[in-house]
Amino acid sequence: MFTRSIYFLLPLLFFGTSSLARDQINIVGSSTVFPFSTAVAERFGKSTDFKTPVVESTGSGGGMKLFCAGTGASTPDVTNASRRIKKSEADKCAKNGVTPVEAKIGFDGIVIANSRSAPNLELTLKQIFLALAKNIPDANENIIPNPFLNWSEIDPSLPDVRIEVLGPPPTSGTRDAFAELALEGGCKEFDFIKTMKKTDKAAYKALCHTVREDGAYIEAGENDNLIVQKLEANPSALGVFGYSFLEQNSDLVQGSLVNGVEPEFEEIASGNYPIARSLYFYVKKEHIGVIPGIPEFMSEFTKEDTWGEDGYLVDKGLIPLDEASRSQWSEKINNFEPLEMN
Repeated sequence: MFTRSIYFLLPLLFFGTSSLARDQINIVGSSTVFPFSTAVAERFGKSTDFKTPVVESTGSGGGMKLFCAGTGASTPDVTNASRRIKKSEADKCAKNGVTPVEAKIGFDGIVIANSRSAPNLELTLKQIFLALAKNIPDANENIIPNPFLNWSEIDPSLPDVRIEVLGPPPTSGTRDAFAELALEGGCKEFDFIKTMKKTDKAAYKALCHTVREDGAYIEAGENDNLIVQKLEANPSALGVFGYSFLEQNSDLVQGSLVNGVEPEFEEIASGNYPIARSLYFYVKKEHIGVIPGIPEFMSEFTKEDTWGEDGYLVDKGLIPLDEASRSQWSEKINNFEPLEMN
């Protein structure tokens, strides 16, 4: 009991009394995790005596930058992420005295959607790479600037319309995951490029992850709802965002099949859908016991009726972890176990 009391007193000494001016949890990060975190924050504010946490959508990269900048009331307590923390970010946290507690909360699929007033597309990872990569191979295995302007130039079965894809910026975890799962997934279908990964990993990553900048891919910020609105206004365009936004706007937009698989709940949960990723949030351990309500917020997020198979986050589009994984992660999260990088 004495040890636990000291544990909670030490942050108070470190922060100083000025930190107590903030009595509300501050959450930043991923636009994909934003609706889930917001739903939990609202439930938390209504069901406890704590204030409703403030949740901001800054993108995964932007959130990590703010989160790892240091400790104190001027820095966020939690950051959401639609990808796992990078080693460089974990190193920055450590350098600035920040100990992240990692929370894996479920899965999400990245969809390539268009307006319901347009034909539903069937795309392959290879076609996605050829449409959106900055540089691509020609028939002689030379790497050239992407020449394709229309989808039909990639494959005659695709619409004869301009390639115009609205998607997240480089600060977004969705962008990182899309590059890794979709672009690289299509890139490595070229055997000579797949071999390049072993001989020149830097060149391989640059080729497979770099998005074209000639107008075919349009950075639409961190607001996925804005992308949905633009797709409704422009039936020729496609948009890249998380499955939850497709689920919430299914009356307006539809998801393209990728490698013959529809972006549906069961297909993502089973691992069949090829563009799927894990979702996380990270809690600043130094703020636990200083900013009121953090342990209670973590507890609310990990309740079965929150993130479980029949939880209210499933209604928001979250693909839940299986029961054993939820139990394992709940124990780590609520025991405030520090991040371990493999």
